[in-house]
Amino acid sequence: MPVAVDRTRAMTASVVPASPVKPSQDAAHPDAQTPNPRKRRKAKGKEVEEVEEEAWSWKSLTDSSASRVPPIFTRDGSYFFSASGPSVKIHSVATGEVVSTLTPPPSCVSAGAGSSQHSDTVASAILNPQNPFQLITGSLDGYIRVWDFLDASLLQTISISLPIFHIAAHETLNGCVFVSAARPTKKKTKAGVATAEDNVVVLRVSLTPNAASAGSSVQTSSEIVAVGKTRSTAGLAVSPSGAWLVAIAGHKAYVCQTANLSAGFTKFVSPERLTCLAFHPAEEYFATGDASGCIRLWYCLNESATVKTPGVEKTAQTTTLHWHAHAVSSLMFTANGAYLLSGGEEAVLVIWQLHSGKKEFVPRVGSPIVHVALLSTAGEEEYLLTLADASFVFVRASSLKISRSIARIKLDPAISHDRPSTSTNVPLAVHSLSSTLILPSSHPSSLQTFAPSSSKLLSELEVAPSNRVSRRDDKPLQPARIEHTVLSDGGDWMATVDTREGDELFKPEIYMKIWQWDRKSSSWILNTRIDRPHGSKRVSGIAFRPGMRSADHLLLATVGEDGNIKTWRIRSVKTKSEVEEFWVARSTLRFRTETPTDVSWSPDGSLLAVSVGSHIAIYEPNTNALCQVLTCPDVATVSGVHFVGSSGRYLAVSGARDIFLWDLVFQTLRWRYHSSAAIERVVPHPTEEQLAVMERVPAPTTADAPTTKALVLSPYSSTPVSVRTLPFQLRSVVAVPSSGFFPTDPSGFTLVGITDAWSVVVFGDDVQLPEEEGASAQGITQDATIKKHTLFHDIFGASAFSDLATAPGPSTSVATSAQPWKGQDIAEIFDAPAHLMPPLELLFDTVMDGFLAERPEDDQPEADAGEDEEMDVDVDEVVEEADRPSKAAPLDRVVDRQEMGGFVQLFMQFAIKAPPPRSMPQVNGVRKPNSVPPHLNGARPAPSTPKATPKANGVQPNGHAYTPSRPPPAPEADDTPAKAGKKRKKSLG
Repeated sequence: MPVAVDRTRAMTASVVPASPVKPSQDAAHPDAQTPNPRKRRKAKGKEVEEVEEEAWSWKSLTDSSASRVPPIFTRDGSYFFSASGPSVKIHSVATGEVVSTLTPPPSCVSAGAGSSQHSDTVASAILNPQNPFQLITGSLDGYIRVWDFLDASLLQTISISLPIFHIAAHETLNGCVFVSAARPTKKKTKAGVATAEDNVVVLRVSLTPNAASAGSSVQTSSEIVAVGKTRSTAGLAVSPSGAWLVAIAGHKAYVCQTANLSAGFTKFVSPERLTCLAFHPAEEYFATGDASGCIRLWYCLNESATVKTPGVEKTAQTTTLHWHAHAVSSLMFTANGAYLLSGGEEAVLVIWQLHSGKKEFVPRVGSPIVHVALLSTAGEEEYLLTLADASFVFVRASSLKISRSIARIKLDPAISHDRPSTSTNVPLAVHSLSSTLILPSSHPSSLQTFAPSSSKLLSELEVAPSNRVSRRDDKPLQPARIEHTVLSDGGDWMATVDTREGDELFKPEIYMKIWQWDRKSSSWILNTRIDRPHGSKRVSGIAFRPGMRSADHLLLATVGEDGNIKTWRIRSVKTKSEVEEFWVARSTLRFRTETPTDVSWSPDGSLLAVSVGSHIAIYEPNTNALCQVLTCPDVATVSGVHFVGSSGRYLAVSGARDIFLWDLVFQTLRWRYHSSAAIERVVPHPTEEQLAVMERVPAPTTADAPTTKALVLSPYSSTPVSVRTLPFQLRSVVAVPSSGFFPTDPSGFTLVGITDAWSVVVFGDDVQLPEEEGASAQGITQDATIKKHTLFHDIFGASAFSDLATAPGPSTSVATSAQPWKGQDIAEIFDAPAHLMPPLELLFDTVMDGFLAERPEDDQPEADAGEDEEMDVDVDEVVEEADRPSKAAPLDRVVDRQEMGGFVQLFMQFAIKAPPPRSMPQVNGVRKPNSVPPHLNGARPAPSTPKATPKANGVQPNGHAYTPSRPPPAPEADDTPAKAGKKRKKSLG
């Protein structure tokens, strides 16, 4: 229960830090005996300047953003390329893993003239039309690079000294590419700031270098031809025939004949700003998407339509398709040209049937669609979607269902909703049981689990189910946001707080949800939901009681803007079958009329510290007794409170620009640190007596980004142990234990943070991350390609066609037990249209062999003594001994190419033949001459062949009898069929 205020003042009167700090407690500080706090602050600032600043080592766990380049498939469909910053990643289509990364050497990056002014991000990429094993990329630093992706080698680098936005080529145009490059505007102010948008020039660049640069690493093109000027291009493409070059920019489509580039572009006007471009694979027309959600098919690729008229803006004949509510981000035609795929902010893939105008949908793909690509192989087609959260999704063309997804860490797209401010809490936690990080997902109402050891995204948890519609007209919808995520010391419990702001139609919503970790399924299960834990006010702080292994002593403390300090506990209810546990409110406290802002537990869980106004209230949690009150008179509002070290002796209190460190044993202030910059975060070390203070460093100019300065402090002195710098600002940061996460020094700092650009970074002292597979340039081997499924796999089994190099020899073969099938595997077998599936008799053996494991030879009975015994069996029909299935022998060899060649010749000679003609009977409803009906007791009698009387002209007389197409079966020894249900003795033969 709460403690009286008067008693609190009496207990803590000697603790108020109005007097100077004792010199014995801060001997290392030269001004520890100085009674003037102003001089102390000046001295502290001077000492900080003397400490040398060093850059803290850091590495990003996420991509900088979703790829600006549409994914590109290799010719055989085994791999696809995705651009990530200056590099190009090569993914395996079968596994989704990155098998190689093409990164330009640093010498090439710094050699060009445009590299000093522009980024080296890859902006466009295509396969070389003359060589499908080469990749051509164009980047913002002005380089065109030609890669051999099989050998992971850079073949050629050409500089045009202008940032490249798009690149296009065609197989009929040998040795050259078309690029759209930025041309800086000449309209600038006196300060050198551009007053207009940069124009773009479309160039034809020859890949043949000139004689002067032929032997250098960075070459210059021998011929560059300007086609025309446009606004900032949103797309550039060459028609499938190679006769037309089309660029879209602003509200216009620019069309030019490749055979007459000197004529320049013909402009066609669009009512809305164009956003994407796609060519029909066979016919001479193209499709565009605009900012209003309309799709237009342009029929203007002919000589009469491209005749220029001075002073007149042309309009073309178009067909309009409209479903999207927002801008269309990507378009793609299918291989046969019958369908058009479109995607955008709605996170819905739309499949348009062009001849009828009908459409089909693949909704809720997970995030806004950025690019759509087509994978067309010998089998069925698949659609690859690049999402705004940097993930990839494959969609089957036959079933229009998502077959698989590829994701590392999903990024916040910031398209369907506004990002929260940097002062808003961002969920970030460490799960010790699974050695994973719990991060915010691409939608603010979801969390994702990431394993740093394997660099894989394990799962995603939707904390607050919400509508994924991005906005109503132009007004964004306010989704539910997760503001707090904390975990218990043991890792068995997780508490989340999600809120949704109210508007004129809805009231605000605040929910605290407590989740329990299921060790069997390795997932979180919702245990308790508490509506409005602090009324209609926000929850400002939440923390589990550490060091408590028993559920009876585990507590959860929350503080809110309503002024209450609440604790929650577990209640157990026994039923007949099990014991049910859920969380209930335990106590409610208040400290005067102050509003609490933060809460923290001591490492052993014996003390609860709450920051309220300019005070720190310390409670004993078992009795709710108020033990101490620490006052910071120079700080109007305390923003955070943290225990430092494993002993719980020191307490760090943070304000807007000040840090106070208290010694709870001596009830005195150890030191005070005043910062000239705003203090954003204070993170104590998990085991050592150290804390890291993150300060916001403003940007020197408007063009630069703000940075962060990290001060590492110890309880023994306010002089920083070290000063580190980071080239970004942090929204959230948490200290990570070295065991199970990163191979670092346990005494040093290892932190994980979320930057202001919403990327996840790990930084600290000597941070070392495990080497990721495919992170460097590696050659692609033939073994990594997809194994095509053929008819021979259905006949002989997939194991008979394993690679001879990896197949074990007869002497070293080891019998492996069959793994049981899962329900999901069985569902995927039949998840296809019936007309595309093989016959059921081909699937039966494969499915049943997965359920029925073969009995080992050691378990066979010594003698089949029961075979000679007589037994009664029920039979419905005659079963011949020769037709009984025999148990398949284990595979002890591999089918080689010579044997396969023999089977191919066998099938070509005997199996692949036209069926023989069959003469159909001519009954015409007339009964047999002998008055016997055609069906007797359900069986058709064998037809007799009467002698035909030929006519003089050789024409067969028209009789009712007919000649069968095949001879009747030979009579058997016993023509009497077995009667249904009759018992017979098992044959001894």
